[in-house]
Amino acid sequence: MDKAVLTCALNGVLTNPKTHPVPVTPEQMAASAREAYDAGASVMHVHFRMQDEGMGHFPSWDPDLCEEVVDAIRASCPGVIINQTTGVVGPDVSGPIAVIKRIRPEIAACNAGSLNYLKLKKDKSWAWPPMVFDNPVEKIQKMLDAMDETGAHPEFECFDVGIVRSVNMYIENGMAPAAHYNFVMGVASGMPVDAKLLELLLGYKREGAPWQTTLIGRQEIWPVHQRTAELGGMLRTGLEDTFYLPDGERAGGNGVLIEALAQCARNAGRDVASPADARAIMQLGEEQHGSDGVDHTSAAR
Repeated sequence: MDKAVLTCALNGVLTNPKTHPVPVTPEQMAASAREAYDAGASVMHVHFRMQDEGMGHFPSWDPDLCEEVVDAIRASCPGVIINQTTGVVGPDVSGPIAVIKRIRPEIAACNAGSLNYLKLKKDKSWAWPPMVFDNPVEKIQKMLDAMDETGAHPEFECFDVGIVRSVNMYIENGMAPAAHYNFVMGVASGMPVDAKLLELLLGYKREGAPWQTTLIGRQEIWPVHQRTAELGGMLRTGLEDTFYLPDGERAGGNGVLIEALAQCARNAGRDVASPADARAIMQLGEEQHGSDGVDHTSAAR
């Protein structure tokens, strides 16, 4: 079985840094990434936030800021693989595409289908106004074209079973050359965090294609992380996905979450992949350079 590729989802798009300890500034992002890197993460999934006081819970697509964040992470974590978010609501994809072209990530998330994005509060009222996370084929194609232009490897985010099956059609249709699946489980209106469902999903993906799970929730997600490790998948966690460790204790940062994820891999008899291992497993191209022109590749740490 392949070594386990560990991804750290550093901060996400929704969490308010005033209420939860998510990194926002370039310095915070680099420091948090280094903790995760030292714990075994080879890939950093990054969201970019506005930097003005009191605005850190809003996303930013400012290419200058995004480049500063990514350069800081690359400098802090030699050889690290950047996985850029691209998620936006609505048809305007100019923001994420401009950032892809500026920072040239090795991996870019590609939300592969639409979803009614819903959640209820305890009193059964809506946690937010019901919304559609819209990802029609035309929008997906624009994202894939930008990724192809810059050499970014698409990671297809699958929130439901039908989206997994759609990814197969994208490949067969020629929209993208290969499939890399991310099974997103735990969104209230999407797939639940369920080990039995995960086992079924593997029968719907393309044979031999890399896959991982993104598991959203509290400590109940950890048995499914363990099952992912046992089934040979790539592993992801971080403050975007959970604030809780396997014992229910609140995580103080990304490093301890990745330490727990690495233990899942070892429990399954798998070693943790270095950045060089991860590139080979995912069949990525050459390592990207920062804006300083320095080659940040490191074959081992």
